Amino acid sequence: MKKAVLMLILMLSAGFAVGVWHVPMANSDAVTILIEKGDTLTNKARQWQRDGWLPSANLLKLQAKLLQREQVLRVGEYQLPVGLTGSQLLSFLATAKPVSYQLRFIEGTRLQDAIRVLQQAPHLEQDVEPLNSDTIAALIDIDGHPEGWLYPDTYIYHRGEKISTLIRQAHKRMQTNLQQAWQQRRPGLPYSSPYEALVMASIVEKETGVPYERAEIAGVFVRRLQKNMRLETDPTVIYGLGDRYQGNLKKRHLRDRSNRHNTYRHKGLPPTPIAFAGRAALDAALNPADGDTLYFVAKGDGSHYFSRTLEEHNKAVRKYQIYKRAKDYRSAPQ
Repeated sequence: MKKAVLMLILMLSAGFAVGVWHVPMANSDAVTILIEKGDTLTNKARQWQRDGWLPSANLLKLQAKLLQREQVLRVGEYQLPVGLTGSQLLSFLATAKPVSYQLRFIEGTRLQDAIRVLQQAPHLEQDVEPLNSDTIAALIDIDGHPEGWLYPDTYIYHRGEKISTLIRQAHKRMQTNLQQAWQQRRPGLPYSSPYEALVMASIVEKETGVPYERAEIAGVFVRRLQKNMRLETDPTVIYGLGDRYQGNLKKRHLRDRSNRHNTYRHKGLPPTPIAFAGRAALDAALNPADGDTLYFVAKGDGSHYFSRTLEEHNKAVRKYQIYKRAKDYRSAPQ
């Protein structure tokens, strides 16, 4: 009789232990877990118990000890699913990937736009103060204005990552893509350095969003440089105006020699890029289309009409920008 009672007690105890071992977490929805540098399983378990979703901090610590998983915490943000047991939670903490976030620098935008994107990105550590062109130039070791030196792309990061890390990453990508494009360049181009090609690529990026036109646009500008003609491109003037530009480019703006980016008054390339150039624009600048066109005008549907002579160009201007200007006219594609 005593043996039977003892056996029953042992069976009940074993069943209880198994039940306790496999008790699930109390969260009915996914829970965000944040592990920071210096956190331990002990202090996090106590916090989770206070938060109400971990049944017992002591049980979790015991499970970790028995399973030899006391060092499972890794810095990061994690989304804990519903219904895990203690042992499953320990496995999750040891193997789960941290929650990731992303931000994007868009082709054709400027450094000031990228600064706003960085400042508004959630959960990034703002370790560059103040965040401006000067501090960015110092960070990436650029002598002069850093416009154009960040590569337009989508960047993945985790909570707590530093802004400086993403800036250096974007700069490294631009260096890599520019160097690759430079090595594959066509001979005989009027660039003395990869930087000048970057400046040209930024102009091509701003002049058209139609992919098949990039090389032809670049060809026009390259031929103008080779013939010692002015580039005469509106986006450079607009860039040089900065905040003074209010959406309406006027004749006095085109006559302003004090604007160093005014390619209507200054020959050659402007002193800096005017936007973030993507790989397609870099390739176009370094492998421009052959031809003899020297002019182009927006047709109003996002594409351009290319001309060989000034006379032909003036006719195209009258056709597309004077006589046929309609309410839905646009110089860039939708």
